[in-house]
Amino acid sequence: MLFVKARSRSQLHHRKPRTACRENPAERTRQREPGRENPAERTRQREPGRENPASMASLPQDPSHPEKKKRPSALRSIIAGSTAGALEIAITYPAEFAKTRTQLNRRLAEGRKLPWPPFGKQWYAGCTTLIIGNSAKAGIRFVAFDQYKSLLADADGKLSGPRTVLAGFGAGVTESLLAVTPTESIKTTLIDDRKSPNPRMRGFLHAVPIMARERGARGFFQGFVPTTMRQAANSATRFGSYTFLKQMAESYTAPGERLGAVGTFAIGGLAGLITVLVTQPLDTVKTRMQSIEARQMYGNTFRCASLIFRHEGVLTFWSGALPRLARLVLSGGIVFTMYEKGMDLMNRLDPDMEYI
Repeated sequence: MLFVKARSRSQLHHRKPRTACRENPAERTRQREPGRENPAERTRQREPGRENPASMASLPQDPSHPEKKKRPSALRSIIAGSTAGALEIAITYPAEFAKTRTQLNRRLAEGRKLPWPPFGKQWYAGCTTLIIGNSAKAGIRFVAFDQYKSLLADADGKLSGPRTVLAGFGAGVTESLLAVTPTESIKTTLIDDRKSPNPRMRGFLHAVPIMARERGARGFFQGFVPTTMRQAANSATRFGSYTFLKQMAESYTAPGERLGAVGTFAIGGLAGLITVLVTQPLDTVKTRMQSIEARQMYGNTFRCASLIFRHEGVLTFWSGALPRLARLVLSGGIVFTMYEKGMDLMNRLDPDMEYI
C-alpha cells in the first residue's frame, strides 16, 4: 500500500513538468510561428510587387516613367505644317515685301530708289509664289524636324537641348534644298523686277519661263548657300528656342494640362523674335545674292558679305530687320499655334491613326 502510494507520488512528481510544457490548443493557434501567417493576415499584407488592381487604377502614374507618345505620321506633319504655312504667309506677306524692298533699295543711289507704293496690289507682288513655297516648306520643315527628332531621341524618346537644335538644323537644310531656295529666288526676282520703269514679269507663272531661259536651272538655285545657311540657322534657332520656352511654360502647368492657344502664340512669337536677331545678316546676304544683277555685282556669297561690310558698314546686315521682325513674330505665333491645333484636331478625328 505504501509502495503504491509512493509510486503514485513519484509519477505525479515526474508528470508535473510535462503538464507545464503542454499548451492550450487555442493558445497555440494564436501564437503561431513567425513564418506561418494567418491566410487572412497574408491577404491584408501583400508583397510590395503585388498591388490590388483597384488601388493601382486610382494611383497616379509615376512621373519618372511617363507614357510614351505616339510619333506623328509624316502625312499629319505635312498637312498641319502646310496649312499653317499657307495661312501665315497670306496674313504677313506685306511685311515680307517691305523687308525685301528695303534690302534691295539699300544698295541704290538716292535718285534711283523707288518711292514706297500705296498699300494695295503692289504690296502682294510675288505673294502667290511665296504661298505655294511657304506651304511646301512649312510641311517639309515640320515633317523633317519630326523625322530628325525620332532619329536623335534616346531610348525613352526624349531629346536634349543640343539635339533639338541639331534636328532643327537638319530640317532647315532639307527645306532649303527642296522648297525655299527656288521659291525665294522667284519671289526676289519678281520684287526686283518691279523697281524698273517697265517690269517684264507679270507673276509667278510668267516669271518661271523667263528665269529658265535667261539663267537656266541654276537661276532657281541662285543664292543657295546663304539661303541654306539662313534656313538652317532659322530652324535651329526657332525650333530650339520654341521647344525650350514651351517646356519651361509647361513646367508651371498642372500635370496633363496642355498650353492654350494664347500661350502657344506668345511662345511662337518670342521664338520668332530670337530668330530675327540671330539670323538677319544671313537674310540680307541671301536677298542681295538673289537680285537680278547679283552675278555681275558680287560673284559669290562670301564676296557679297565682304563688300557689304567694307562699303556699307556692319549695320547694313540688319537692314529690313524691323519688317522681318514684325512678320516673324506674327509668323512664329501663327505657324506654331496652327500646327499644334491642326495636330490636336487630327488626333481627335482619328485617335488610332488608321486613316491619317
